[in-house]
Amino acid sequence: MIQTLISRHPAVATAIGELETVLARIWARDHTLWKPQPTEIVNRLGWLDIAERMQGELPAIQALVEAVRAAGYTNVLLLGMGGSSLAPEVFSKTFGPQPGAPTLAVLDSTDPGAVLAFADRLLLDKTLFIVSTKSGGTVETLSFFKFFYNRVVEAVGTEHAGAHFMAITDPGSSLATLAADYHFRATFLNDPNIGGRYSALSFFGLVPAALLGIDLPTLLDRATAAARHNMGGDLGAIIGTLAREGRDKLTFFTSPQIASFGDWVEQLVAESTGKEGKGILPVVGEPIAPPTAYDDDRLFVHLSIAGDTSLDAELAALEAAGYPVLRLSLNDLYDLGAQFFTWELATAVAGHFLQVNPFDQPNVESAKVLARKMVKTYVETGMLPPGEAVPPSADALRRFMAQAHPGDYVALQAYIQPTPEADAALNALRLGLRDRYKLATTVGYGPRFLHSTGQLHKGDRGNGLFIQFTADAWRDAAIPDVAGQSGSAISFGVLEMAQALGDYQALRDAGRRVIRFHLGQDAVGELRRVIAEL
Repeated sequence: MIQTLISRHPAVATAIGELETVLARIWARDHTLWKPQPTEIVNRLGWLDIAERMQGELPAIQALVEAVRAAGYTNVLLLGMGGSSLAPEVFSKTFGPQPGAPTLAVLDSTDPGAVLAFADRLLLDKTLFIVSTKSGGTVETLSFFKFFYNRVVEAVGTEHAGAHFMAITDPGSSLATLAADYHFRATFLNDPNIGGRYSALSFFGLVPAALLGIDLPTLLDRATAAARHNMGGDLGAIIGTLAREGRDKLTFFTSPQIASFGDWVEQLVAESTGKEGKGILPVVGEPIAPPTAYDDDRLFVHLSIAGDTSLDAELAALEAAGYPVLRLSLNDLYDLGAQFFTWELATAVAGHFLQVNPFDQPNVESAKVLARKMVKTYVETGMLPPGEAVPPSADALRRFMAQAHPGDYVALQAYIQPTPEADAALNALRLGLRDRYKLATTVGYGPRFLHSTGQLHKGDRGNGLFIQFTADAWRDAAIPDVAGQSGSAISFGVLEMAQALGDYQALRDAGRRVIRFHLGQDAVGELRRVIAEL
């Protein structure tokens, strides 16, 4: 298919012709490939050889695995956001626990229902918590830690609580200090020259994978082979070049076994390319449709396990209609090791052809600053600012969508509890909007997506329509001010709403088209009603 794209698109042929030089400069750590200044480039290229270097860390990881099993833990809950949580989620959903290994789940939602669901379900005396954050100061992650630390103290006592926690962070972070103060079972200090979204093959991804019983040597062997052969170079040249020519909706279809890989690559591509008025929108989880459902802004990628022919007819129809389709096949699940590196390299190459720095995230802080301001207001007054909201209705949604133009996209942003029922309702809405308006659609739960696609939403060329959903928590949970103490200034419900209001205002400040529907206490029911009326 690459040869077909080269023959059809002269610009792609030119980019492929430049690849040998581009790749040589990447491996030489030449920051001028992207920007004249080295800031947030030269200290962000540790991912290039991390798979090879991690081979030497396997004994330490294995020692932890054996200690955890000997201690009788049956569950592991990872507390993290974005780059700290997405690769572990891929490993958990794709491989599941191997025989004798504990289960692994990921908490990356500040919705109180999501937090309390884990608190209600887990046997805390049999649960290990991984506190995972590169910076050490991620507010969501530290809030999770404080909440669950207090719960574990209630279950096993202060003397034994620290053994139920471990940390993955950068050297010198506040989390490293906190882990020592609270006597965590273990702390893994990651290479600080790796950004969060490029960290799948470092401690951030590999320690959770090892706890699941995944064969790390095999996984790393596949990754190092991909690095040795520069897998991803052609892919990045095609993606970056076609995005520059208007095909900036990178739409993924996957075999069901590896569906969660799409969420990982979504963050990597969106946060790396969505800046300076440019951007590539990854579209994941949108079911395949006939060619008539799409505009001419799509580039399709099919990631499949060898032998999966389930989408062959639909993909052939897209190709026959003139759409570019890239096919990548995995021999088995361990080829995900190769895919992690392939997409990291492809994204770095695409950044070069888009002329952006794929390693920074200049617009991410805007929503955080505003959310902190909202929280400060709450602490001082006991109330959050009311914000702007519209009663949920199909009429209001249609009026908002009347602003759409060809080449736009729709982002559904759900600050509600992630559940299978909410998934189904949001996906039904996205399909209805895609089919009615012929626009690419995405779905994200807040605040998770703020650490994934939030950079692109505020840094791209402004062609998104943002539909935000908020709800009232029917149960709330206090966030301790200090782990091990009872005082609490805010709850998870307050934090989640502050993040929603902060992101809404950040989008408005960036000149984006945004509407907020407040769904009350029956979020799924209200979504279903709007869909039925649409």
